[in-house]
Amino acid sequence: MTYTDNELFGVVPIIPTPFTENEEIDEDALRRLIDFAIDGGIKAVCLPAYASEFYKLTDEEKLQVVRVAVERAAGRLKIVAQSNHPSLKVAIKLAQANVKAGADVISLAVPRIFSLPENSLKAYLSEFLQSIPDTPVLIQDFNPGGSSISVGFIKELMDENPNFKYLKLEEPLCAPKFESIIQATNDRIGLFEGWGGLYMLELVPIGIRGVMPGLAVADILQKIFTLRSGGDDVKAFELFERVMPQIFFSLQNMELFHYAEKELLIARGVLSNSIARKAAYIPDPSSVSYIRELNQRILDIVGDEKYAIRPVENSIV
Repeated sequence: MTYTDNELFGVVPIIPTPFTENEEIDEDALRRLIDFAIDGGIKAVCLPAYASEFYKLTDEEKLQVVRVAVERAAGRLKIVAQSNHPSLKVAIKLAQANVKAGADVISLAVPRIFSLPENSLKAYLSEFLQSIPDTPVLIQDFNPGGSSISVGFIKELMDENPNFKYLKLEEPLCAPKFESIIQATNDRIGLFEGWGGLYMLELVPIGIRGVMPGLAVADILQKIFTLRSGGDDVKAFELFERVMPQIFFSLQNMELFHYAEKELLIARGVLSNSIARKAAYIPDPSSVSYIRELNQRILDIVGDEKYAIRPVENSIV
């Protein structure tokens, strides 16, 4: 399938929410994160998602980070605006405000606070999609307590809603399901893998559109995605094996991920602190030491000329 410049493709990282010492949103730091993505060759980013601590932000703050990102991007990359809320009414208001702010794509996580039957989820998602009919939508399903939405559900939602363009799933052993979705939808839904890109080498040959990892290793994963997509499997595996320890360790706990991600962004010269809003993970000394060791390994990868991953200069202003 041939993809156009108007479609999401490749690595679409999640932008973390940077905070000041008093846990207010640091807009200047957020602008640096957008610049970092652009300098790394990234074509689209997403916020505020789970890796942005969206669940700790007020609704106004969720809109704030999207507005800042859209303004800073200034068309240099696409902004995927996550508009999550368990209340459909509020989710629609967020989505419509994000469209008005200039977001290119709207993303929505399937509400998973409590278990709901698929007919309830379909009513929620359908009305959401119909509220912004002229804007492409990415549906995310992260359901640690059970299976994600079914293939039949996905096809019905696509057939009834032309703006349902992308789907992000985050679960292990999902290759057969991804293949079934591609077949059932005739590859009309762009499939993205989440969970830090941990399963990307398995899924790229199947035909996924891209991955949605953390920002701090996005340029490296973009290189891996390009190598694997182009058939250079040896180099893809070699590079992935070097970055995997950092991804695997940080994803043991979502709050640990926030700390590790921001610490790596400090190491890469983008952020000046790793503050997450409380309640936040407080790492023990051994974890702090190990994360520093892992981060140094990432810096070594970026500095290794044989991978041709351009390091991003310190952009703090």
